[in-house]
Amino acid sequence: MTLLSPPVPSAPAATPAYEQLVETVRHEGAYPTRRQAQDAVRRVFEALGRQLTGEERVELTARLPREAARFLASQIPATTPLTGWGFVKDLAERTGTTPATTRWDTGAVLAVVARLAGDDLTARITEQLPKGYALLFGRAQLTRPS
Repeated sequence: MTLLSPPVPSAPAATPAYEQLVETVRHEGAYPTRRQAQDAVRRVFEALGRQLTGEERVELTARLPREAARFLASQIPATTPLTGWGFVKDLAERTGTTPATTRWDTGAVLAVVARLAGDDLTARITEQLPKGYALLFGRAQLTRPS
């Protein structure tokens, strides 16, 4: 009698929507490999998950492919939000990359996120977050007169 190990479930296949997200980021960010684009997507969504809260977080998560939504939702929001520059610096420190590379990665991913989210949700997200995020999402940073 031979004992057989139960089959090991394979990792779920990525959805076509997630594959398209990664390919769009790869194209926008001019990444030479799919893996580099995928790593940027994961890192930036996790970092955004540490900053975004409330209805905007829930609504954005619902508009993302499930793999990307999991990266974002897996993070507990920070008690003290970071400015846009602070976001880039923090992510660079966490990943051991330069701020310039991290800024590039962030812009490539968040520009695609802005298109997925749409203008209204992107505006609400950038209004919720501290100064500096609009540029990361590929939007102008407008200030209201005092």
